[in-house]
Amino acid sequence: MQFEAVLPPGPLNKVANIARSAEAIGFKCLWTSETQHDPFLPGALIAEHTQSIQFGTAVAIAFARSPANLAYLAWDLAQASNGRFILGLGTQVKAHIERRFGMQWPASPKKKLSEQISAIRSIWRTWQTGEPLKFQGEYYRLSLMSPFFNPGPINHPKIPIFIAGVNPGMARLAGEVADGFQVHPLHTQRYVQEVILPSIEAGALKSGRTRQAVNISIQAFIATNPEEEAFVRSQIAFYASTPSYRPVMILHGWQEQAEKLSSFASQGQWSEMPNLIDETMLKTFAVVAPPSELADALRERYHSLANRLNLYLPFFPGERDAFWRSLIESLND
Repeated sequence: MQFEAVLPPGPLNKVANIARSAEAIGFKCLWTSETQHDPFLPGALIAEHTQSIQFGTAVAIAFARSPANLAYLAWDLAQASNGRFILGLGTQVKAHIERRFGMQWPASPKKKLSEQISAIRSIWRTWQTGEPLKFQGEYYRLSLMSPFFNPGPINHPKIPIFIAGVNPGMARLAGEVADGFQVHPLHTQRYVQEVILPSIEAGALKSGRTRQAVNISIQAFIATNPEEEAFVRSQIAFYASTPSYRPVMILHGWQEQAEKLSSFASQGQWSEMPNLIDETMLKTFAVVAPPSELADALRERYHSLANRLNLYLPFFPGERDAFWRSLIESLND
C-alpha cells in the first residue's frame, strides 16, 4: 500500500515548498483538489520543484471542462514532469455543475464521463501518432486537429486516468475504462468490500480486464484526538446530507439519520448536524486511534482494500513531521 499526501488549499506561492517537503519526507504522490483553487495550476510547480514524487488531481471536475481542455492540461503536465502526472476526474453533483460552474448537467453522467475519457484518449492518440482525430459520441464529436493546434508527441504519453465516485455506477465505469478509482472519504470498510470492489470487478470483466488492472486509491478519515473527532463528525455529517451519497448510509441502516441531515442542510442548520453522528457512526466511517496506534489501525482496515492511501488531512511542512514520517515508514510498501 502506497502512502500519499494531499496538498492543502492555499496560494500558489506556497506550493513549491510543500511539494519539495512532501518529496523529501517520503510521500509517493501529492494530490491537488478542486475546492478553493484550480487543481491543475499547482501541478506545474510540483513538476518544476520535485524529481520523483507523482502528483495528480483528486479531483478535477470533469463536467466543468471540455475533453480538449483536459487533454491539453494533462499532456503538458505529463511532459513537464517526465510522466509523473495522474489525471483524476470527478463529476461533482448537479447543483454544483449548474449553479457553481454554470454548465449543463447531463442526462447520463456515467455515459458522459465515459465519453469524455474516450475523447481525451482519442486526442492524445492523435497528438502522439499523427492519426486523424475522429471521435463520435452522444455528447462529443471531435474531428478537427490541425498542426497549428497539435503539441506533438511526448516521452510519456500513457497518462493514467483515475475517476472518483461513491456509488456503484462510477465504480463499474472505473472497471470498464479507468486506470484507477478514487474512493470518496465518505465510505466504510464494509461498503468498499461489498459495493465498490465488486462493482469495479464487474466493470473490469466487461472490458476483459481483472480488478487488479484498476488502482484503488482511498482517502481516509482519521481522528487522533477530541478536536479531530469533532472535525470528522462535521465532515461526515456534511457529506452524508447529500442525497447522492445516501447508499453508504442505507447499507448500515442509517437512512433515517441521512434524511434528517438533508433536512438540516436544506434549512442551513449546519451546527446541529454533527450531533447526529454518534460514536458508532464515527468509528465506522473514521479510523479513531491515538497517533502511536494509527498506522496499525490504518493497515488493518485498508491493507486488503487499497493500493494507495491518503488521509483527509492536508500535509503542512513543519507541522507534525514526526507523525507523518512514522506513518510513511509503516505504510509504504
